[in-house]
Amino acid sequence: MCGICGQYNFENDRPVLRADLERMALSIAHRGPDDDGFYLSGSLGLGFRRLSIIDLAGGHQPMSDPEEKVWVVFNGEIYNFRELRSELEGFGHKFRTSSDTEVIIHGYKQWGSDVLNHLNGMFGLAIWDEERRGLVLARDRYGIKPLYYCVDSGELYFGSEIRAIFAGKEEYEAVDPRSLYLFLRYRFTPSPRTIFKNLNKLPPGGMLVCEDGRVEVKQWYQYHPKPFQPTKSIMQVQEELLELYKRSLNRHLLSDVPVGLLLSGGIDSGMLLALMNLFGESWRTFTVGYGSAFADDELRDAMATANHFSSLHTSIELDRTEFEEALPTVVASLEEPVASSSIVAMHFVCKRARQDVKVALIGQGPDELFGGYKRHMGVRYGSLWREVPAWIRSPLRSAAGYLPRNESFKRAASSLDQGTDMERFREVLSLLPGEKIARLFRDGLLSSTDGDGIVPEWQQLMPLVEDVDELGKFQFIELRSTLADELLMYADKISMAHSLEVRVPYLDRDLVEYVERLPAQFKIRLGQSKWIHRRLCNQLLPAEFVARRKRGFAVNVTDDWYRSSVNSKMEESLLDPSSLLYEFMQHSTVCEMLREHKAGRHDFHKVLFSLTLFEQWLRNYSLTN
Repeated sequence: MCGICGQYNFENDRPVLRADLERMALSIAHRGPDDDGFYLSGSLGLGFRRLSIIDLAGGHQPMSDPEEKVWVVFNGEIYNFRELRSELEGFGHKFRTSSDTEVIIHGYKQWGSDVLNHLNGMFGLAIWDEERRGLVLARDRYGIKPLYYCVDSGELYFGSEIRAIFAGKEEYEAVDPRSLYLFLRYRFTPSPRTIFKNLNKLPPGGMLVCEDGRVEVKQWYQYHPKPFQPTKSIMQVQEELLELYKRSLNRHLLSDVPVGLLLSGGIDSGMLLALMNLFGESWRTFTVGYGSAFADDELRDAMATANHFSSLHTSIELDRTEFEEALPTVVASLEEPVASSSIVAMHFVCKRARQDVKVALIGQGPDELFGGYKRHMGVRYGSLWREVPAWIRSPLRSAAGYLPRNESFKRAASSLDQGTDMERFREVLSLLPGEKIARLFRDGLLSSTDGDGIVPEWQQLMPLVEDVDELGKFQFIELRSTLADELLMYADKISMAHSLEVRVPYLDRDLVEYVERLPAQFKIRLGQSKWIHRRLCNQLLPAEFVARRKRGFAVNVTDDWYRSSVNSKMEESLLDPSSLLYEFMQHSTVCEMLREHKAGRHDFHKVLFSLTLFEQWLRNYSLTN
């Protein structure tokens, strides 16, 4: 795990200065405190910061082939690098290190940019072809590792974090109102946008090619899932999935430094610990929660799981003061706002874990893969609703709009009657309808085309899922949007702020591609979410662990604080008309939303938290700028 950066002056051929590269790399030193490295070739410069995980002595970057024709800087891990190395040696390639980075170099020489399809791992990387004077940037299939870029007047800047690009350009970009609208609607800014104008991030499975004075961005990963024919039996799926779980876990434990686990009270991370115990023992585990400050906490459940599997467990307990005081630091780590209330908890658990381990596994993925959220129920059974006569649906939908709070239910009811799959998915993923978000903005900031449209990049994925059912389509989009650009993005930024590598075993390529071929009845059956995943967990976890209900503690905590607090710092920032967000928002509309929420008439806690995060982000940004 590392941080990469670089600059390519592809039009004017102006030489890149080492001082500029050093400044870019220094800005992301937290991602790689163990080593740095640079390569300059006229108008091209590559920078690198290393967090040493595999081949501690031989993994220095930038790395090249013996002839110095191909150079690579690489952030992430390639879990199948040993298999690829053997394959490439069969083609006659000679290796000089034991590093996974070197397989990218020789793989590029053997297969060109199609090397990306051979890699099973997480990565943001840059490949420089000296002979062609061409640069390839790429992000892994599921967006576990971010990669940002900016093209400005014939100059290309890139980096694992936005701050590296700003350090290279020595100037900052303005906030993009369209991106801000998308952030408030979805809690994150969908790829390829960022919150800034003229600064983008590669989408999951995306690549940028800069050659012959042209820049082209395209999708290198074009997986087209086709249902298994004939449909597999329950026992067959259970056996094959469990084997995929074991293989993935074994790959993700590959490390030359200590590995731990961020453990919640749920079944997903509990299952990871059970699988880890197949390959070792006395693993270090870490849990964060609110303890006595919140009755529905999961510290006790996590402790019970840790005790059952004899892990070396550490619990971190937070209170409201710590939450609010840490928020500015956490938001600064994120670089662009992500309105998940779990970000503060993630900050504290990563900070503590880094004292004992350099690598930690996390349980992200099963909710998106197997249908673990309430929204999946609506998608799964939405077709039944659409079979009800319109004269019955219409009054029921109208009545739902008058319910106090229950915004998610209202949104779900609205989505069921949308015309196309993508229109329904847009409403399901939205915090509020588009017109309500647009009304928050000051007049003139949004154009008529900024309102209720579908994110084009999501729409472009739809031809790939033409063969799967509606739930499968939704999950395919969700995994490449909300999971990548919200949950995985903040997991990367916050963990790397503490020089901690987090790995996501449930997002192994072989595992994901298998699950995306399964029909809906393996995911949600008779109203039970994550059905086949739960059956697997029952094989390795005690029944009472599998029966635990989903907690979601952090969301409920922030909702309660908004409604009960009188002196909350978060609330004060929304009430203050001099707050920076009112350069973009209408003060009266935001205050009315806050009053409606506190009165219990509507549930706006997610949008209010998004606005709070945006205000804190603006304060950080204005100080930096």
